[in-house]
This record gives sequence, structure tokens and C-alpha cells, in this order.
Amino acid sequence: LLSADVVCENSIKKVVKEVEEIVGDKGLNCLINNAGINVLASLEEVTAETMLTIYETNTVAQLMVTKAFLPLLRKAAQLSTGMGCHRAAIINMSSLAASMQLVQANEMFLKVYPYRIAKTALNMITRCLAADLKSDGILCISLHPGWLQTDMGGNMAPMQVQEAIPGILSVLDRLGEKENGSFLDWQGETLPW
Repeated sequence: LLSADVVCENSIKKVVKEVEEIVGDKGLNCLINNAGINVLASLEEVTAETMLTIYETNTVAQLMVTKAFLPLLRKAAQLSTGMGCHRAAIINMSSLAASMQLVQANEMFLKVYPYRIAKTALNMITRCLAADLKSDGILCISLHPGWLQTDMGGNMAPMQVQEAIPGILSVLDRLGEKENGSFLDWQGETLPW
């Protein structure tokens, strides 16, 4: 098990070297950016400091980790054809709360301004990466894993991680060029931006 502090450049560099030692000349087929934090903050409670902290971890760090792993992803992409996790893919763990079209659909989302906004920005990173890396054969999607019982999701969440894993793995296995740049849920359904 390798770990990294995604807001620390030296920690990211260290884990990239560790992964490179493991994968060697085959490169990295799948990068899953799943670091995230949440702070409850309504319009009345949100502060600039909270916004910047959440944005740094949930958005900026994902882009910096991706940039650091690009050489390994490109190496893997050169060894195969098509698009998907069999070749090279970046999976950005997003959230249904990031959907601008569904803002009014769930009142609970109104209490998480920093998280929602940071994940919406992460979705734009996904779209940019999908366009920029298409010629390299590297697929990129945003994925909503479901509301899960994790440290962040809490024990009120309807699903345990073990319940979502088979669906997530199935979605990753089926990814192809038509999903590049998309926003999917753990069942493979397309979510509105």
C-alpha cells in the first residue's frame, strides 16, 4: 500500500517514483484520483479559508497528481490501442453534488458549498484532460461512486463501500472512447453536468 499527501509536491513525486519502480516499462494503466475532504458550510457559514482548503485538496491536487503521473500513463498508452483502463485512463472521483443541473434537486447539497463547487471544478478538469489527452490515447472521466459509508460519507450513507465496488469495477471495465470526457455514476449511468 502506497500513500501520498496530495497537497505536498514532494510526497506526490515520491509516490510516483514508488509506482514507477512497481510498473516499470509497462507504465500505469489507471489512475484513480479519489482524495477528497468535505466541510459542512451553507451560504451563511462558508468562508474564503474553507473554500480554498477544499479547492486545494478536491480540485488542484487532483490536477497536480495527474500531471505527475502523466509520463507513466503515456508509457502505458503507447503499448496498446483503443481507449480505456486496459490502455490508460484517469478516473476523477466526483460527486452527484457537482451537477449544476441538479442543484435544486437535493436540498442537502445546499449545505456543502465548498465541496460542491470544488467537485464541479474537478468535472471541468476532467473535460479539459479528456480533450488534451485524447491524442495520447488516455481516457478521462468523472465518476460519482455513490453516497458511501466512509469517513467523509458518514454512517447515514445508504451504501457500504463493498456494495459499490463491483459496480465501479464493472463501469471501469466497460469504458471506451465514447465515454471519454463523461460524468458517470457507479452503475455506468450518465449524469447531467
